[in-house]
Amino acid sequence: MASWLPWVRRRQDRLRHTPLTETQRAIIAANVPMAARLEAARTERLEGLVQLFVNEKTFEGLGGLEMTEEIRVTVAAQACVILVGLDEVDVPYPDLMVIRVYPGAFRRAEGVATPWSTDRPVQGVVHGESSRHGYVVLAWDSALRGARHPTSGDNVVVHEFAHQLDTADGAADGAPILPESGLYGPWARILGRAFAQLREHLDEGVPDVLRAYGATNPAEFFAVATEVFFEKPGRLKREHPELYRMMTLYFRQDPAGD
Repeated sequence: MASWLPWVRRRQDRLRHTPLTETQRAIIAANVPMAARLEAARTERLEGLVQLFVNEKTFEGLGGLEMTEEIRVTVAAQACVILVGLDEVDVPYPDLMVIRVYPGAFRRAEGVATPWSTDRPVQGVVHGESSRHGYVVLAWDSALRGARHPTSGDNVVVHEFAHQLDTADGAADGAPILPESGLYGPWARILGRAFAQLREHLDEGVPDVLRAYGATNPAEFFAVATEVFFEKPGRLKREHPELYRMMTLYFRQDPAGD
């Protein structure tokens, strides 16, 4: 195994420094307007992460869906936008092997009983699923709609890949691997308080920028908060300033400032 590592690293380094094609850039410009706010250096980093993602992950079309470059690049760009501030991330989602894509909402596989892995259940079907076992499943219509409407606060790709960040340490608990050990205490305290506040708001009928699905459990709260952090950052900063600050410390991005 070790004899392969230098070759793998050279290949990854080459991909990281290979510019996207004009076709791939056009796909991102048309489908992922969230990427347009990045400064030049981070745009270059995003391209490198996207190259690694589309070349090192396996994409599978299910339910009759024909896999295309548009699907691969649109999913990859959304998944990687949230990583551009994480300088320690050289390879996006290293434990993730396969992205399975259905045309629309799909039924979860029988025997899968993982409360962190499904999103937006509607009459027995879901629009996204994230597993600690190396795969993500997406509904293409939802993924494209979320990508093209970057201020809706409802983005299934960002949501499911937030779960991937959360479970990178083996636990689906709403706490990803933080850059400093001293952040875990404040993270638990501030996100726990915001989680409790969301539940109170739902009980009292008080509007909240965070969707009700975030009140399911801490893992779903982090995924929903990540969607809102990138898509409704100004409102999140106003309504939950401490939560917004903790998210900036983790993602090392300031979308409200941008």
